[in-house]
Amino acid sequence: MDASALTKLLSPEGWALLGQLPPYDESAALRLATGLRERGVDAELVAAAMTQSRLRAKARGKFLEFADGMIFTPEGLEQSTRLAVGAHHAARYAAAGATRVADLGCGIGGDAMAMGALGLSVVAVERDELTAAVATVNLRHFPEATVQHGDALDLDLTGFDAIFADPARRTRGGRRVFDPRAYSPSLDELLALRRQVPALGLKVGPGIPHGMLPPDAHAQWVSVAGDVVEAGLWFGPLAPEGPGRSAMALTHDGGTHRLTDRELTSADAPVRMGRVRPLDTYLYEPDGAVIRAGLVALAGEQVGAGLVAESIAYLTGPRLERTPFLTPYRVLDTLPFGLKPLRSYLRDRQVGTVTIKKRGTAVEPGQLRRQLSLTGPNSATIILTRLAGRQSVIVVEPL
Repeated sequence: MDASALTKLLSPEGWALLGQLPPYDESAALRLATGLRERGVDAELVAAAMTQSRLRAKARGKFLEFADGMIFTPEGLEQSTRLAVGAHHAARYAAAGATRVADLGCGIGGDAMAMGALGLSVVAVERDELTAAVATVNLRHFPEATVQHGDALDLDLTGFDAIFADPARRTRGGRRVFDPRAYSPSLDELLALRRQVPALGLKVGPGIPHGMLPPDAHAQWVSVAGDVVEAGLWFGPLAPEGPGRSAMALTHDGGTHRLTDRELTSADAPVRMGRVRPLDTYLYEPDGAVIRAGLVALAGEQVGAGLVAESIAYLTGPRLERTPFLTPYRVLDTLPFGLKPLRSYLRDRQVGTVTIKKRGTAVEPGQLRRQLSLTGPNSATIILTRLAGRQSVIVVEPL
């Protein structure tokens, strides 16, 4: 979408058309667009409205019904904070007593919306002019929030008592940037803002190495329904937990669950090594946020489970324990890894559909599935990993 398309969308005719479109259906989109053009509707407006209809349908996964009143760009939607996660961000600022927040790199305005909903005064800054215009539309219902087009680091921070920063982590070509020093603004530039405003929160890539975390940060990884969606660094009054690392899991039922290692005194502390134990009755797969935060051993201790092998994020134990941080499986069988023995094992049990999970092995599940060439009415779940130093297959039953 360009500025011309956005202008047409925001005209009375464009806004009315967007509101009258039926729920997006890929199979009917071409026919609907053709019909609108044949009725004399401007072709550019039709294209812009259909694009927005498609983006709104996709955005419901992040913004629920609020997506139907928002405007999106493809890149802005991809990089935006989910509504549920943004609500937790905003709650941190409200609990810290923040009243005026600088949102640096606001994107399409998702986090500023969440803060505005709690009555916080927000100045949202966005470098890309079109994205800033989109954010202005999305924040129209929040008089406490204003948008400025400009460089995040040029904002005068006088009068602000808190900062939220979401630096760009993609190149102009769309490739992900993994080095925090190459963010825009860079991690070091954002961390320097603590000298002016100690209450700083910022998003970083979930894959950031622990050794690159500022020791005084509280680093929290967040998963939604099992998928890791972000990592956040929190400082000063925004981090009542103190320095360290934690995982937050938002579950399908709307629950919010936090796992924090109270023994950590800095965000960059080494990962605590867990106890390795022989494969037992149950196997647990840790949530991705737990793995990223280096809290696998802690999660295992809470359910009486140990690691299946050093540096492998699978746990095993004698009891079935329910926790939002671990997915449990019942262990049915185990055998040394080998293509022919595994194929024979599964064919003997008439397995035609196999779910393959793996850690600590270079085997590619898709290639292995093709090599197994299975047929049959039954299904199975197998886990490829190391046991007692050997490449092994664990046959499990999801619980």
